[in-house]
Amino acid sequence: MKLPVVDFITLGCSKNLVDTENLMTKFKQAGFAVTHDAEKPKGKIVVVNTCGFIGDAKEESIEVILQQALRKQQKKIEKLFVMGCLSERYRNELIAEIPEVDAFYGKFDFDSILTDLQAEIGTPAICGARHITTPSHYAYIKIAEGCNRACSYCAIPLITGKYKSRSIEDIEQEVKDLVAQGVTEFQLIAQDLTYYGKDRYNTFALADLLVRLSDIPGVKWLRLHYAYPTQFPYDILPVIRERDNICKYLDIALQHSSDAMLQKMHRGITCADTEALLARIRKEVPGICLRTTLMVGHPGETDADFEDLMAFVGRQKFERMGAFMYSDEENTYANLHYTDDVPAETKQQRLDALMRLQQRISYNHNQTLVGTTQTVVIDRIEGEYYVGRTQFDSPDVDTECLLPLSEGDLTIGNYYEVLITKAEEFDFYGKLKAISEK
Repeated sequence: MKLPVVDFITLGCSKNLVDTENLMTKFKQAGFAVTHDAEKPKGKIVVVNTCGFIGDAKEESIEVILQQALRKQQKKIEKLFVMGCLSERYRNELIAEIPEVDAFYGKFDFDSILTDLQAEIGTPAICGARHITTPSHYAYIKIAEGCNRACSYCAIPLITGKYKSRSIEDIEQEVKDLVAQGVTEFQLIAQDLTYYGKDRYNTFALADLLVRLSDIPGVKWLRLHYAYPTQFPYDILPVIRERDNICKYLDIALQHSSDAMLQKMHRGITCADTEALLARIRKEVPGICLRTTLMVGHPGETDADFEDLMAFVGRQKFERMGAFMYSDEENTYANLHYTDDVPAETKQQRLDALMRLQQRISYNHNQTLVGTTQTVVIDRIEGEYYVGRTQFDSPDVDTECLLPLSEGDLTIGNYYEVLITKAEEFDFYGKLKAISEK
């Protein structure tokens, strides 16, 4: 029996992408053909994995669901399933508002999509490797789910529940399996990397995990995303410093610098403590690239608070930075106890000013790499260039390195020694110096 093609659409963060990939793997093992974010979808079944973090993400998720519901009304698809954060949080409301969807699943019961389909059409399970939707040389590894923090603005704990670490052995085996598939670069992700292990081992275990993973033959790069500044596990720093295959890169969300804002946000840290933390990280891991995320427009943020934030960014000169506007999320502490009193126009102005400042900082930092030789992994070909990244740059969010196609016959997924010849705010340009081992 030929089974229908299933189109998967993923919205939101890389943690959602891992959930999609895991479900796609099970569909493939059951004999289905699968596609992901296809430009020309051809499946008779569509699965939408939604995001419910902030207002813009929720709006995008609703829009995509409605687009697919219209396709179903037009008989272009036969079944439509929705999973993920949005339906975890608003399942009953979505069922009432969008009856075209065959079924809604949340963050933890989405395997039932396949179970329910198998019960209906019958499919035998077959074996198969994990399906990844990224280029074949890198993958995201989710080491935990959930969050035990109590940030005032954040709905994630309401959606995902308490922190649950995967075992070191389970993560280690997943990385080994992916190495066997040809994956060489791994982005470690969680809602909060730094809490890893506390629930399972009664101690912070991220350093132990890094040692185990970096010992696996074939792991070229490991990169850390979404650390938390409070209770920071300093024992990871010598591991990052001393292990050549752990990227000198740390993504640590700080959100703000004003003590008044940090207190209102329930971040459990002061500006002085934050600056001491950053100084220690930079001292113990010379040359590390720090990426952070900041928020503007949280309830109660004054002009003085924002000026404090601008001055903080000016002092710290983060190599990579993202920012977003506060979104008033139902049943969060901020929603229940504060008034969303910063006008939308002011939020936008502050965001624009902050990103203009970061653009100058990023440009100046990138200039310091001109004339240096960096290892670059090639991700894709785009136009007249090979497009790759250094160890200081994560996929999709950071600076890319462009090499002219005239540099030679380079292989996607291979690592090359590249002389950086030019730098802009968000792009490097380079020329090939030598071929590095894959």
